[in-house]
Amino acid sequence: MRDDEVLIGSLVEDSWLPLESVAAACAVEPEWLILHIEEGLFPSAESVAGTWRFSHACLTRARRMRALERDFDAVPELAALVADLLEQIDELRARRPTGMG
Repeated sequence: MRDDEVLIGSLVEDSWLPLESVAAACAVEPEWLILHIEEGLFPSAESVAGTWRFSHACLTRARRMRALERDFDAVPELAALVADLLEQIDELRARRPTGMG
């Protein structure tokens, strides 16, 4: 199974995923996510009653970071920086009025 084939389906914006599901969707071990959380690279991840949970935005960020680390041998901090920039681009595109090229 390829990395991009994991986690079939769609997420509702308000839904949360457990650590194991996000790790599986990114084809990484849960320890990869925990290490990145401890480094402060997932600022929006939440721990509720000792259980990590992730939003749809966190899942997208994790997938981007994993791809950058794997495909470009990027260090985690660089992958997080690029993920930040991509998130900002997504936000700007979402705010752009329709009909503008």
